[in-house]
Amino acid sequence: MLRRAQRVCAAVVLLGLACAIGSGCAAGGFKRDYEYEEELYLSLDGAATLNVNASVASLVALRGAHLDPDPRARVDRSALRTFFGAPDTRVSVSLARRDGRRFVHASIVVDDVRRLSRLPSFAWSSYQFSRYGEVLAFKQTVGPPTPQHRTMQWQGEELVAFRMHLPSAVVFHNAPSGEVERGNILEWEQSLADRMAGKPVDIRVQIEPTSILAHTMWLFGGTIAAAFAAFAGVVWWIRRSGPTPDQ
Repeated sequence: MLRRAQRVCAAVVLLGLACAIGSGCAAGGFKRDYEYEEELYLSLDGAATLNVNASVASLVALRGAHLDPDPRARVDRSALRTFFGAPDTRVSVSLARRDGRRFVHASIVVDDVRRLSRLPSFAWSSYQFSRYGEVLAFKQTVGPPTPQHRTMQWQGEELVAFRMHLPSAVVFHNAPSGEVERGNILEWEQSLADRMAGKPVDIRVQIEPTSILAHTMWLFGGTIAAAFAAFAGVVWWIRRSGPTPDQ
């Protein structure tokens, strides 16, 4: 009987672990591999950091970068920094390999997200960011890629993604999934074939003008204030009531 109970307990524990792992995966625990990806970290004042994770081949095909897509070819980091906007923009670049192919990670920092469209590497997008009533409204429209005349070999399953990391509560968005991922992340996904064909990506987001941290601190402070007020009320009531007369 004891052994049977132990087996039941072990099965329950394993089931719980499986559910936890499954929920973690469903919530975005595993990130998909993209051929080209832009991750925009937006601040409430309009400053932004844009991270690009892309294969050299996709930079050639989509952005007209003058790079050799051959995986054996050397990639000049200084040329990449210039391509992404340096020296007028703060840019850092690193290289990696995936499945034997060259990939680029670039981080571009701007004081105003609307300035990104002035950089040749992001001129395919228009950016708008302003106050709209009681919220901050962001809009980005990604247009056609830069025309290029080189023939690239694709498998047909490659994906492109545009992701946003937002600093405050999301009031409205038009992300295809309809969901806000953990950490206030939104995603617009597109096939590489559609991106190369120039199918537009329409990104619309409205957020609260107060950061999540500030909002949390206000709630925390309000809770403490309410607790002190309740405690003071109890003390006042006890003092007002006075000692209980003997019967």
